[in-house]
Amino acid sequence: MAKKKFDLIIRRAFLKGREVDVYVSKGVIAEIRDTQTEFDPEGAEVQDAFGLTMMPSMIDVHTHLREPGFEYKEDVESGLRAAAWGGFGAILCMANTNPVNDTAATTELMLEKARRHWPDGPRLVPIGALTKELKGEELAPMAELVRAGCGAFSNDGLPVKNTDLFRKAMEYASDWGKPVIDHCEDPFMAVGCGVNEGEVSDRLGLQGQPDMAEALQVSRDVLLAEYLDMHIHLAHISCRKSLDVIRQAKARGIRVTAETCPHYLILTEDYLEDPATQYSTLAKVNPPLRPEADRLAMIEALEDGTIDFLATDHAPHAAHEKEVEFDIAPCGISGLDTAFATTWGLVRDGVISEETFNRAWVTGPAETFELPCNRFEIGDPADFFLFDPEEEWEVCAATMQSKGKNTPLAGSVLKGRVKTHFLHGKKIV
Repeated sequence: MAKKKFDLIIRRAFLKGREVDVYVSKGVIAEIRDTQTEFDPEGAEVQDAFGLTMMPSMIDVHTHLREPGFEYKEDVESGLRAAAWGGFGAILCMANTNPVNDTAATTELMLEKARRHWPDGPRLVPIGALTKELKGEELAPMAELVRAGCGAFSNDGLPVKNTDLFRKAMEYASDWGKPVIDHCEDPFMAVGCGVNEGEVSDRLGLQGQPDMAEALQVSRDVLLAEYLDMHIHLAHISCRKSLDVIRQAKARGIRVTAETCPHYLILTEDYLEDPATQYSTLAKVNPPLRPEADRLAMIEALEDGTIDFLATDHAPHAAHEKEVEFDIAPCGISGLDTAFATTWGLVRDGVISEETFNRAWVTGPAETFELPCNRFEIGDPADFFLFDPEEEWEVCAATMQSKGKNTPLAGSVLKGRVKTHFLHGKKIV
């Protein structure tokens, strides 16, 4: 019998609680064996992974790459570099570029940039605009966008006010088998103000947005999904009121999925009141950071499946754009560089399980957006990275790959660092 030919062997990696050798052939997982003292590499490339932990490549369904139009904040090349070093094998990028991604030409430009700079990945999946120029007045040409390569539709941070138009958008997207992602924010209640309405906003003298603004839009979307019997995906959920609606909807069998972001699991509105970070625009994000009770509710919802998975909402901005008064600063946190270490820290601290972590970053987004992923089963794509669980690193400009250094974690020391990353058995970093 002819011997199997392997292209790559990862030696002595720590995977799911044991030390193993992982064999890759033609871009897929071929075998996983307990580490042996002696082995025959059979001419394969060998990567020593002693002391490192192996994880499947993660998927981020909510990234802002800024190209075309805002390359000074981020471009496709730098965004994919941050993704690769951050542990992400695939990212979905939002349509709020300039021009807006509402034509095949813009979609194709993004994909061509990705192929040119990162031919072996991370994989880029553009999200098409739901309406032309994100104005909420006329549907974008969805068929054209799907044929060009868009994997989902969203009006991003400009929710469609016209419910009948939003209904039509869901119906047309369903015709093409593509999810609609909605930014849940009542379009009349303190839009994008970046701070939660409550005691903290009162003491700081800032206009706050009530959690009701998010929950109202969640309720509308859930009712539409039930009426149409269609799927809706709810972006970056941040508060307990929304979770109550989503939990009840799922119990009734309504086809709704939801994501939250790492910053809603580790930070609260108290950051804005802390003497060291008071009024810091680095924590101005939409939806805003919420009180501790909401943070705890988000963790519980992630564990029980009410929240299906995580997304970064990576929103890079230039330093000068954030170095202004709170009221006029743009919302957003740069998240691709820090998402893995912060959420793996929740596993290390026993806050969430490793099983939940894998659902949150790998299987959950893959199933919802019909993307390939690695479950470390024979025949799965050899998409994985190796990280040092003990390495500590400071979040700062020098350690971040994204152009956007706007993060409230700046100066923090995180534990866990990606050392190398393979996609389809090819090393990308």
